[in-house]
Amino acid sequence: MRLMTVRDPFVREMEAWRNAMENMLNEVPAPAYSEDRPWALALDVAETEDSFIVKASLPGINPDDLDITFTDNVLTIKGEIKQEQDIEEGKYHLRERRYGMFQRSIALPVPVNADKIEATYKDGVLTLSIPKVEEIKPKKISVKAS
Repeated sequence: MRLMTVRDPFVREMEAWRNAMENMLNEVPAPAYSEDRPWALALDVAETEDSFIVKASLPGINPDDLDITFTDNVLTIKGEIKQEQDIEEGKYHLRERRYGMFQRSIALPVPVNADKIEATYKDGVLTLSIPKVEEIKPKKISVKAS
C-alpha cells in the first residue's frame, strides 16, 4: 500500500516567509552603545520592614566617579564607565561591554531618612541602604489583658 502526500501551497509559502524573516533578523547588527547618550542602569530594589535596599552591578568603576543624590524622595545614580583602549593593533570581533555615561532615577513610594542613607561598593556591586522614616515603620501594639 502506497501513501500519498498532499502538499498545501499555503504551508509552503508560510515556510518561505518564515525563512526570509529569520534570515533578515539574523543580519541585524548588534546595537551600538554611544558615549553621547546615557544608558539606563539596571537596578534591584528590595523593601524590608525598616528600609529599602538598592543594588547595581558596576564592575570596573571607581566608586569616586559615582554621583549619588537623593532629592524629593527620588534617588539618582550617575556615573561614567571609560572605554578601554587596550587593543592597539588589530580589531575587535565582539564588543558587548557597556561604556559611557549612565544614569538612573527612581522614586521611592514612602518617605525615607535621607541623612542615614549608606552606600557601599564591593566586588563591582553598589549597595545602598535607605532607611524609612520612623513614622512610616509599622508599630507593634501590645494588648494588655485585665
